[in-house]
Amino acid sequence: MFCSILSAALLGVDSRLVEVEADVSEGLPMFSMVGYLSSQVREAQDRVRTAIKNSGIRLQPKRITLNMSPADLRKEGTSFDLPIAIGILGAYGHLRPSSVENIMAAGELSLNGEIRPVRGVLPMALMAKESGCRLFLVPRENLKEAQAAGGIAAYGAGNLNEAIDIIEGRSILEKAQDEERYREGGGEGQKNDTEPLRHEREDFSDILGQEAGKRAAQIAMAGLHNILFIGPPGAGKSLIAKRLPTILPPMSEEEQLEVSKIYSIAGMLPKGEPLLKTRPFRAPHHTVTAQALAGGGRYPRPGEVSLAHRGVLFLDELAEFSSSTLEILRQPLEEHSIWIARMGGSCMFPARFVLAAAMNPCKCGYFPDLERCICTPGQVQRYLGRISQPLLERFDMCVEIPKAGYDDMLSAPPGEDSAGMRAKVCASMEIQEERYRGSAYRYNSDLDGEGISRYCAMDREAEEIMKSAFYRLDLSVRSYHHVIRTARTIADLEGSSIIRGGHAAEAVCYRSADRKYWNRGGIY
Repeated sequence: MFCSILSAALLGVDSRLVEVEADVSEGLPMFSMVGYLSSQVREAQDRVRTAIKNSGIRLQPKRITLNMSPADLRKEGTSFDLPIAIGILGAYGHLRPSSVENIMAAGELSLNGEIRPVRGVLPMALMAKESGCRLFLVPRENLKEAQAAGGIAAYGAGNLNEAIDIIEGRSILEKAQDEERYREGGGEGQKNDTEPLRHEREDFSDILGQEAGKRAAQIAMAGLHNILFIGPPGAGKSLIAKRLPTILPPMSEEEQLEVSKIYSIAGMLPKGEPLLKTRPFRAPHHTVTAQALAGGGRYPRPGEVSLAHRGVLFLDELAEFSSSTLEILRQPLEEHSIWIARMGGSCMFPARFVLAAAMNPCKCGYFPDLERCICTPGQVQRYLGRISQPLLERFDMCVEIPKAGYDDMLSAPPGEDSAGMRAKVCASMEIQEERYRGSAYRYNSDLDGEGISRYCAMDREAEEIMKSAFYRLDLSVRSYHHVIRTARTIADLEGSSIIRGGHAAEAVCYRSADRKYWNRGGIY
């Protein structure tokens, strides 16, 4: 007897439809599985056979042939356990053929028949929705994640017998009532939209002084510009960087789905939160490998650049990262995506993030304070030389953070809080959204040469300042474009339709700090 059921294979941040076909016939008892399967999937035959037995279902010894189509798509992971078990039960006649028709299932089976959670349920649910499946059966722990896709009848089962009852319609009414209670109550453990964001435990008002650094942070977030903080130890570089997400606008529903799909595939969705509602903030240690940063593995998984999608990737102690690891960032910073090619396939992962980095100007951290710095000029050059010029030019802004003085700690007035800064950032982004509607651009940081010519009108004073800066700072074309884009954001924060002299002058200041430390003529 033949039976088929749908499942899904993960491919990058998406999933592909897989048809699990089971056939039971007379002959020498055996269990044969085909369809380009990984060892994890092949091991399912032992888990499934034992789980069915321990669920109280007796199967006659027969020849079982199982195929997963399409045969040219690699299948890996344990999420195929449940559809394999359902397919076999349908082929044996324990399930009515009509009850299995047009349903999708995913889940791992334990030997006692319990259904354990798996990763990647959200993109699977979206695939089930697009394919018009009438029912999507998942582990109970993954139910909220599946329901977050919307538009699909998702049901959660705790064990194989419960899954059978759902498929046969014996528990549909009860599950539908549970789903209705979930929609009305927001889900157990799920955050309410009115609750404060996780990042808001930290606020810019906590930072004493450093108003120039906070101003630069606001400009960077308003236009999604990459920013580098450089200064002595303890100046507050990391404090400012860690608060960057607190001034970014909330994610839209589309962005929440994008980010949640990535975290679902990585198996990193917080328990009780089917959708991530706060922007990611990733801060890998400087010992991170190139593969962990970019993503990969035998079967590609998202790396830090993708986990930071729609958020902030913060690299503290930038010069301590290996050069080969840092150079990987150049391509995703330009294209906002990264292609990972491995033996298990080639996948594209999104990587639209703001790169924020912090570093000391030398090994001891006190250059150019010659009274405290113990590094020789050669040591300073070698330390700064760990950051290549091509990577350095990917930063729109380079900001020097000086050490805070005594008066800053004791008598400095409270600075603007994150809520006030976020309001200005959101207003600037609304201006950009209106300006770039219908174009290929979305934020000021997206502008290329053509976009700059079209959207970055300058007055005469600004043109003179930019011309002088181009020659005096020996700017490359890319660096020049970075300055213009930053000036466009500064103008937006002030509600100006054109770039004026003051906007250009401030933007040039954010490009001159790197010239103080990195220059072709040696260290100043």
